[in-house]
Amino acid sequence: MRYITVKDLSFYYDKEPVLEHINYFLDSGEFVTLTGENGAAKTTLIKASLGILQPRHGEVAISKTNAAGKKLRIAYLPQQIASFNAGFPSTVHEFVKSGRYPRKGWFRRLTAHDEEHIRVSLDAVGMWEHRDKRIGALSGGQKQRAVIARMFASDPDIFVLDEPTTGMDASSKDEFYNLMHHSAHQHGKAVLMITHDPEEVKKYADRNIHLVRNQDSPWRCFNVHENDGEGSHA
Repeated sequence: MRYITVKDLSFYYDKEPVLEHINYFLDSGEFVTLTGENGAAKTTLIKASLGILQPRHGEVAISKTNAAGKKLRIAYLPQQIASFNAGFPSTVHEFVKSGRYPRKGWFRRLTAHDEEHIRVSLDAVGMWEHRDKRIGALSGGQKQRAVIARMFASDPDIFVLDEPTTGMDASSKDEFYNLMHHSAHQHGKAVLMITHDPEEVKKYADRNIHLVRNQDSPWRCFNVHENDGEGSHA
């Protein structure tokens, strides 16, 4: 099912074009990476696609429902969100548990099913054994995994991830990529992930969207290439 469609999107900072004539799509059941050189406006494209930034031109269509006909849920993980200080009061379990409340309403009691979902989310990122630790006492990589677990606990239909493996070691990265592939292929989720390491994730991803500089222009304009085996241009 088509979840996101972006047509002819252009974005400007003041009068300077940053993205021009961008076209791409995201379907349920696929793991898609977004790559490009430094300064290629990858984060800007994500934010413009989600409505966080307002495009100058173009159209962004986001499905209102998921493949099961229920309200579509999107989880956005921005860069470097795991910056809790040492005094942050929540435990890992309490923090991840809070991800379930938007689904239930803040004043509804969580069920045994919710608690199991929290456990599975923590276990999936290797944080179950750290569930009683304070967030602020964790290492950078552990904090990142706790934030990812909270995102999983919210059970979104679309995962939009901006450099989610920052601070993770090679083994943790590999496990995370496998987890996202499993989420897409076995649970019908849609995953769009910005990465600087396309070779690391290549064997798990279904497609790659690559932003490149338009060399014949003095402006910072970028176009999208979708690498689907034929190197086609969008």
